[in-house]
Amino acid sequence: MSQGWGYGSDNGPEKWFEKFPIANGIRQSPIDIVTSEAQRDPELKRLTLHYDPSTSLDILNNGHSFQVTFTDDKDQSVLTGGPLTGTYRLKQFHFHWGSSDNKGSEHTVDGKMYPAELHLVHWNTAYPSFGDAATKPDGLGVVGVFLEIGDENPNLQKVLDALQAIKAKNTQTSFADFDPTTLLPSSLGYWTYEGSLTTPPLLESVTWIVCKKSISVSSAQMEKFRSLLFSADDEPECCMVNNYRPPQPLKNRKNILGPL
Repeated sequence: MSQGWGYGSDNGPEKWFEKFPIANGIRQSPIDIVTSEAQRDPELKRLTLHYDPSTSLDILNNGHSFQVTFTDDKDQSVLTGGPLTGTYRLKQFHFHWGSSDNKGSEHTVDGKMYPAELHLVHWNTAYPSFGDAATKPDGLGVVGVFLEIGDENPNLQKVLDALQAIKAKNTQTSFADFDPTTLLPSSLGYWTYEGSLTTPPLLESVTWIVCKKSISVSSAQMEKFRSLLFSADDEPECCMVNNYRPPQPLKNRKNILGPL
């Protein structure tokens, strides 16, 4: 796998600490959200997400997941409110999923795992760039959305239709005029906590905002996710499944319940 890490028995999450010692840090993600222990904060604001479809650039298989990337040199697609101070620009979104319909999410809720999880990654414009923000404690804001098996989701279809063109690792194609707002649940109540990236380098720079309400995905649509490959064209074929990190110890953190 690229960068020496992946999701196999030899380079998966249980081994990441060998090259990335922060894996055993104090604010690692994901976590299990225990709803009975979530504390409501009346000071928290509602989330405001404004996405401009013209900022959508391309879709890439990076060998760990696939991601849709956005131009982020202006405040055209931004996240504000919630637990955040200031403006956070959308950089990319990606998914994590399992090998079957009953597992695949990174965060869990009272121990329940969902078949997939969407991450919308934003960076704090108080810093000059995404790379700089990613090293700061308040540098990134990631919105997590659970996918739950149900009706076919037409809003996912443009994304899924593009996957055939990026089946192998390190393949990429243009992906224009896509509005990620269509992937958000109908209400934006959330849990929030201070955490980290869930993939190496596992930087502890993420304010997590995990939506309480899920979006639907059909079993047939989940098969499209699992049609992707961890492997490149010149490598033995290896299906892209179980690309998630298990929940990490909460340690001294609290998860906070935001507005409904």
